[in-house]
Amino acid sequence: MSERTNDASRRELLRSLPSVDEALQRPEVRGFAASVEPQLLVEFVRHALEALRRRLKSDMDPAAARAALDGSAWLADVERAIAEEHRARTARVVNATGVVLHTGLGRAPVHPDVAARMAEAARSYLTLEIDRESGERGQRDARVGVLVARLLGCDAAIAVNNNAAAVVLALSGLARGKETILSRGELVEIGGAFRMPDVMAAAGTKLVEVGTTNRTRIADYRAALSPATALLLKVHTSNYRVRGFTEEASLAELAALGREFGVATCFDVGSGRIDAPLAEPLGMLGDEPDVRAALASGVDVVTFSGDKLLGAPQAGILAGRAGIIARLRKSPLYRAMRLDKVTLVGLEATLELHASGRGDDVPTRAMLRTAPGELARTAERLAGILRGLPEFAVDVRASTSQTGSGSAPDVFLPTTVVRIRHARLGAAALARALRLGEPPVFARVEDDCVLLDPRTLLAGDDERLVAAFRALGA
Repeated sequence: MSERTNDASRRELLRSLPSVDEALQRPEVRGFAASVEPQLLVEFVRHALEALRRRLKSDMDPAAARAALDGSAWLADVERAIAEEHRARTARVVNATGVVLHTGLGRAPVHPDVAARMAEAARSYLTLEIDRESGERGQRDARVGVLVARLLGCDAAIAVNNNAAAVVLALSGLARGKETILSRGELVEIGGAFRMPDVMAAAGTKLVEVGTTNRTRIADYRAALSPATALLLKVHTSNYRVRGFTEEASLAELAALGREFGVATCFDVGSGRIDAPLAEPLGMLGDEPDVRAALASGVDVVTFSGDKLLGAPQAGILAGRAGIIARLRKSPLYRAMRLDKVTLVGLEATLELHASGRGDDVPTRAMLRTAPGELARTAERLAGILRGLPEFAVDVRASTSQTGSGSAPDVFLPTTVVRIRHARLGAAALARALRLGEPPVFARVEDDCVLLDPRTLLAGDDERLVAAFRALGA
């Protein structure tokens, strides 16, 4: 074909492209309208047509271009854009990883009763900051403070939007413009490269390091005290352990030193393990510190997460002496960090479950406490169903689960996993297909197998899991 004929054919194809308005009237495009916002659909159609127009103007072979146009290839582009838009939304997933507190998947799922109260709060007006008796303005987390104090046996408590915020509030409210003493062995870095020295600088307090990476004694804190010292801080090294030739000052020693010199003391306990009365102790977590024991040591304030071992929505809790909590409540940062109404109600409802003796019903605790025999039976049942699907090779193996989110990092819980191989897809490709499917499934990949751990399956997830695998073969 001559260059002139080629150009003429290309111009003809360009003229045959529909306008955006014409494209929007096509039945296939109108069928997309129920799944995407109208203006977004217009943008997707415009971009798809522009992409095809650029291809037609380029060196694309005219025959291939005509085939693409006759086959409405731009419609496939629109459909892909809509699918990508849906995948970008925060969506419910099946967590088959065996990591109970999976930060990437939202950490602790709340109890169904808690979820119902949160949904009611979201669609309603609430007595959030108003006293029903007087009609005057009240404190938004007063009820949470009472519940935490009862549960932990402390004077008072307040809640903010996560534990990092709780630590920043404690540092700023108690030691801004002054010095905070911290062991070198506790200069931790948490997820997202947030380092304790940087957090302290942002809170406006000067870090004074004492001791060494592996050994810090109470004498090191005492020697570093000065008129500028405002806070003695201890940080639980939740996401790593230093073993061997080690030593650290106890909480009781730190609390006593603070009282002796009139300096505030704070312990960032991290994960928030609370072995409440009437609940089975989480003995499987080893030496993961207990919040009640931390407060009993005499420190002025303890900070911990609500969305980890407590099993509540994302929150950070500061509990301790009434005078200290009152100071922190007056900080300008407290208002910036306070909880929204839905999270506040969820935290309140979770604390009430613990207080009423139903703490073991909270999903996080229930998953951690699931007996190995029960996990094995669930794995065998799932394996039996999945063996019936074409192209899958399925067996079961003993394995381990983890708590996750820096909680008890060196504790591995016995479980039984379903191991799956696909006839055509490698393990990484199969795991990706599961993540992109409906419903999305997240699993582990080991030894070129996809592993499904039943420990982290919620009610109804086994049916969703099977539906996801069936969809792969559809």
